[in-house]
Amino acid sequence: MKLLPATLYSLANGKSTGRRNLSQLLKLIVIVLVFVLFSSSVFHLLMEREGRGAEFQWFDGIYWTMVTMTTLGYGEITFNSGWGKLFSIGVMLFGMMSMLVILPFAFIRFAYEPWMEAQNTARTPRSLPEDTEGHVIITYLDPVSRALIHKLGQYTIPYVLLVADKDEALRLHDQGFAVAVGDSDDPEAYRNVRVEQAAMVVATGKDEANANIAFTVRELVDNNVRVVTLAKSEASIDILELAGSRNVIRLGEMMGQFLARRTIGNDALAHVIGHFDELLIAEAMVMGTPLVGKTLAECNFREMTHTSVVGVWDRGEYKGAGPDTTISESTVLVLAGSKEMIQNYNQVFCIYHAEESHVVIIGGGRVGRATARALAKRGLRYTIVEELPERIRNEKYYVEGSAARIEVLEEAKIKEASTVIITTGQDDTNIYLTLYCRKLCPDIQIISRANTERNVGTLHRAGADFVASYASMGANIIFNLLKRSDILMVAEGLNVFRVELPEHLEGRTLIESEIRQRTGCSVIAIQREVDGSDVHLIHFDPSEQMREGDELVLIGDIESEEAFIKTFVNPD
Repeated sequence: MKLLPATLYSLANGKSTGRRNLSQLLKLIVIVLVFVLFSSSVFHLLMEREGRGAEFQWFDGIYWTMVTMTTLGYGEITFNSGWGKLFSIGVMLFGMMSMLVILPFAFIRFAYEPWMEAQNTARTPRSLPEDTEGHVIITYLDPVSRALIHKLGQYTIPYVLLVADKDEALRLHDQGFAVAVGDSDDPEAYRNVRVEQAAMVVATGKDEANANIAFTVRELVDNNVRVVTLAKSEASIDILELAGSRNVIRLGEMMGQFLARRTIGNDALAHVIGHFDELLIAEAMVMGTPLVGKTLAECNFREMTHTSVVGVWDRGEYKGAGPDTTISESTVLVLAGSKEMIQNYNQVFCIYHAEESHVVIIGGGRVGRATARALAKRGLRYTIVEELPERIRNEKYYVEGSAARIEVLEEAKIKEASTVIITTGQDDTNIYLTLYCRKLCPDIQIISRANTERNVGTLHRAGADFVASYASMGANIIFNLLKRSDILMVAEGLNVFRVELPEHLEGRTLIESEIRQRTGCSVIAIQREVDGSDVHLIHFDPSEQMREGDELVLIGDIESEEAFIKTFVNPD
């Protein structure tokens, strides 16, 4: 019964496709009717030649033609002559061809296609329900958007992906994306997806397209809806802000700074990598300090520096910190503490310096140049290897040539470097160069950029100590703007995140909650209101009772974070 309304809709919708299909069907019917009349006339002529014309009336010719065309063949009317039999064969062949064409055409055009159209319309709507609110509108699907959609799914935040092409929208819907059909520069499309009730609009395409999107959205809604755009060019920042973007993110610059932070320096100071209000997260090398060879219990950090060691890096592998954790020359400490605590740590360890070395940066694009600027601020020497002459800005810091050539890397003094940072925009190239550099220098620190999350593991297996995903970093930054800075990416696959204490954990201790055993996450601080102001409890006893209004600051990998969200935040 559902086919009938769909068929009537197809005939009455007034669209050019429906009219064209109906016209084609009518033409086929006219051809069949003409053939029936022609065959009926020939039937009477042939019967006259056989001397049997008086036996049949005019309707008998039509009857015989229809019976023969449909291959029913009752047999009460037959020809005796050869010409008559040959004519019968021709009518049967035409009838079979007609049934093979007209019936399937009619079924497909007026039953199956309208039904599929109705199904596809339901799968790819052009509008959202009127009560939709608090959702994120994503205007372009790229690796950053894909990672953001995954993050939104973790926290059960609704979103819609705006797709201009209906076939593409169907393909993405079948992959599990929530889509709506509409052009990203069409005001009506944003009205249809309830932009006035959205929490955020995200534009991650080209700078020009992002400016168009920001301007279109801002004309429809006020500043209550946050518009976030990515900018590839520094010159685009002002234009995007003028267009209406509240947050303009230069992801290439941030990626460069992140890669530089992972670089082994020539000091033992703690370098801050992020913060939650007054709680700072920092990293510190121990090479050349008396800490090497000791366990964390023997180092007595709490009494000596008042900081808390929440974890350690060892050749790119992160491990949760415990009293028995042994510190080696390659260990990097992950610290948590207030500004005063980090300063106290630096006062203790500022006298230790490692042998000065330099960093080789492969790739002189936006990310490579941003990495160089961040290294220069830390006082580290660097050399950029760049193949394209037009990208070379200052020959003093550049070596021109392909990094795949041994003589080019030797000119950049890679064997004397402490770190090589691979920043090209092609994951295949980065994997190739990681393998090559690891073969040349087995003990060097290799830091690589990954443009898609699926290649992160491949780069680690190729020999990279640290990998930073362009997609993950962009998604976390945008998500932080949505959730007001609740996630800090320490490294690819490792986050520090903050959540409100779930109700069912109120009044329970950390021991009773079994957070680490059940999820793999470690609680590094408890944010609590004390005398009207928020404080971070860093040195707390596991028997500390959690209270209503507390917020937990945790560290864990992606799987641990997901396990915590599913176990404690969204158990349903």
